[in-house]
Amino acid sequence: MNTLKTPGVYIIEKNAFPNSVVEVATAVPAFIGYTEKAKNGSKSLINLPFRISSLAEYEQYFGKAPRKDFRLVKTDVNSLGLSALKDPGKFDAVKNWTEAIFKPSEPDDIQYYGLTRNYQFNLYYQLHFFFANGGGPCYIVSVNEGYKQDSFSYDALVGGIEPLLKEQEPTMVVIPEAVYLEEQECYDLQTAMLRHCATMGNRIAILDIYNGDQSRTDSEAGDVITTFREKIGTEFLNYAAAYYPWLNTAIISEKNLGIHSVSNIEDLQNILKSEAVFQKDEKRTQQLLNLAGRITKEGPESPSEKEEIHRILLQQSVAYATIMKKIAHDINLLPPSSAMAGIYTLVDSTKEVWKAPANIGLSSVISPSVTISHADQEDLNLPPDGKAINAIRYFTGEGIIVWGARTLDGNSLDWRYINVRRTMIMLEESIKCAARAFVFEPNTANTWVIVRSMVRNFLTGIWKRGGLAGAVPEDAFIVSIGLGETMTPEDILEGIMRITVLVAIVRPAEFIEITFQQQMQKS
Repeated sequence: MNTLKTPGVYIIEKNAFPNSVVEVATAVPAFIGYTEKAKNGSKSLINLPFRISSLAEYEQYFGKAPRKDFRLVKTDVNSLGLSALKDPGKFDAVKNWTEAIFKPSEPDDIQYYGLTRNYQFNLYYQLHFFFANGGGPCYIVSVNEGYKQDSFSYDALVGGIEPLLKEQEPTMVVIPEAVYLEEQECYDLQTAMLRHCATMGNRIAILDIYNGDQSRTDSEAGDVITTFREKIGTEFLNYAAAYYPWLNTAIISEKNLGIHSVSNIEDLQNILKSEAVFQKDEKRTQQLLNLAGRITKEGPESPSEKEEIHRILLQQSVAYATIMKKIAHDINLLPPSSAMAGIYTLVDSTKEVWKAPANIGLSSVISPSVTISHADQEDLNLPPDGKAINAIRYFTGEGIIVWGARTLDGNSLDWRYINVRRTMIMLEESIKCAARAFVFEPNTANTWVIVRSMVRNFLTGIWKRGGLAGAVPEDAFIVSIGLGETMTPEDILEGIMRITVLVAIVRPAEFIEITFQQQMQKS
């Protein structure tokens, strides 16, 4: 205050209220993966976390899905025999269209085709899934511009984690394409995600199960859950949650695909010409031959004309419709991590972060790829090693429900539940940001009173909203600060202010037991 030297009236304003704690955002995922492009004007966005809030923004800066996803591959089935051709489990869904068209008595003179996927890039479809399930603002870290199969690697994806060290806002890390790497590379990437989350201390990783579209008794994949538990390690497990199984979704329909979905047009032509030969209607035969001739590499460049050909073929060609159905099925089989990021966002915006993200229906989902029963879930939820896997199950009359809310650190009474971990992160980060204003302030009783009031006011508000358990605020939290309470004279001399906060975070009612007993008739 300036020294008063001139006669007059002076006004002095004093703050009547302490600083407030602003609650940090709790549902901002960071997606790492491959994109069609990565540009903001002329500026490259490769390995640069970029915030978006809608799918339209994603398409503007990062493009769309890869084209020519699939390739028709000639398959020799003579060695399988007719019995194998009649078994869908042995010869995939491809036989559905070949038998439906040709109805062969002998397969010797018939060329069969299988479908193989050229690319494993599915971040675009995962963003569809995220926004369909309540997603909001998120960060995208593009690790490569353009879909090039030889660029799909562990090194590129793990390299997308480091740029997030400079970002404070993200609270979740999701890498959906991790499960398309080699098995060991997938687990190495997921453990790198755990280390990153523990280092930052303000985010969690949402993990998918490698081969999570297979059951635990699959003859080739083996017990996918046991393998996951063995290879995920034992460190930083309270910063992660895992979900099983993968999901058959409705993100893309056959109508949204097209001729561009198949890379080898010549083989597609051959299939259509073969189908045309077996038509009884001469007019339909000619129509299929004409359409087959129009889809050459030098065919129509107009998107509208390609769309028209695609629409007609879906109606007129059994083979083409079956190919598109198979492609849509493969694209729509997605790991659930992006949908769960959307569910976290939905819960946080409609309820609160301390509400467990479970017992909630999933949108754009047709079915889980594996049916899980009550007995099947026992080992998923309560394994001896504590590495709980959250199940996604179908319930009659309710649909597809998230039926688990545990972290991978299930044996810890502190960090067993996802909502407890995420609520504590929110409290820690909110109070940390508010306390930064007191760095270099006098470490005296006046400052301690202000800090205590600030933290108490914030926690009282959380308690009133239901985030802390207790009949009165004193039961819900305790804030301690001061000389002889949290600090020694040596601490003050060294410039250390210590604040101790104890909180009673609400926990979910995971098991509800209702007891029934008969009583004597009273009248």
